[in-house]
Amino acid sequence: MSTHVIVGAGPIGTATATLLADRGEHVRVITRRGTGPDHPGIERIAADASDAAALAEAGTGATALYNCANPPYNRWPLDWPPLAAAFLHAARTTGAVLITTGNLYVYGPPDGPMTEQHPLRPAGTKAGVRARMWEEALAAHEAGDLRTAEIRSSDYLGAGTQTLFSIAVLPKILAGKRAAVPADPDAPHTWTHVADVARMLVAVADDEHAWGRAWHTPSPAPASIRDLATAAARLAAKPEQPRLSALPAAMLWLGGLTDPIVREMRETQYQFRKPFVMDSTAATERFGIQPTPIEVGLKEMIAAPRVTAAR
Repeated sequence: MSTHVIVGAGPIGTATATLLADRGEHVRVITRRGTGPDHPGIERIAADASDAAALAEAGTGATALYNCANPPYNRWPLDWPPLAAAFLHAARTTGAVLITTGNLYVYGPPDGPMTEQHPLRPAGTKAGVRARMWEEALAAHEAGDLRTAEIRSSDYLGAGTQTLFSIAVLPKILAGKRAAVPADPDAPHTWTHVADVARMLVAVADDEHAWGRAWHTPSPAPASIRDLATAAARLAAKPEQPRLSALPAAMLWLGGLTDPIVREMRETQYQFRKPFVMDSTAATERFGIQPTPIEVGLKEMIAAPRVTAAR
């Protein structure tokens, strides 16, 4: 039995902690309030992960350190740099491999399916923060200061996820109402199930030959927001076809004048106005992980208490 330290108890952190604990590992979950899954193999620790000394102490004896943190969307430029620095310090101090939950922001607007070989061309402040985090971690790895890898995924599916689809579309569809979404509802888009992210985090942590690079989480074939809405309506036994309308970009800019979260969405509009497709062939071939079908994630989201209450 080895020790694994996970920072964050959101959908990814919870899935990863549970996966490891179910296979008999000792898991420590770190959050500010000491929350996390209720499992005999999981130790929940209340600590500020941006405190480098505290994180290093919590990581003592750990085989792997997983960055599953998720600062508020509008606070990424403020909250990520000290968190990232603390993770690097803890990885250096403890010798644990640092496995980071990443995203596709680092590539900027794509001109085709994104692979792990795509250059980092971040477009915007949030993307720039994430790109610098990886560049600094990779430089430390290549210098022999620590061991690391990053697992990148597209927008999440599964219970508890927070995406444009889960917030702006799904509750409306389940209520039989029209959903106005700041996107092209027919643009192909890759969606990643949270359980598959957890499986990738653990698989890469277990394989020292997979360190020192980024990997894409195995994900199903791309589907448009309309495809997801149609499937969700069918799974929820809704008799009507879902009604979707595209909000013009100008409306998002107006909404951002008063809502900080909406304001932050301006930077990522390119991800939803055109095809946004991730190629995960390399990970599928290397680790044999088959992506969870989209319908499974939608069923979990439909059954989630928050979505049920919003109908």
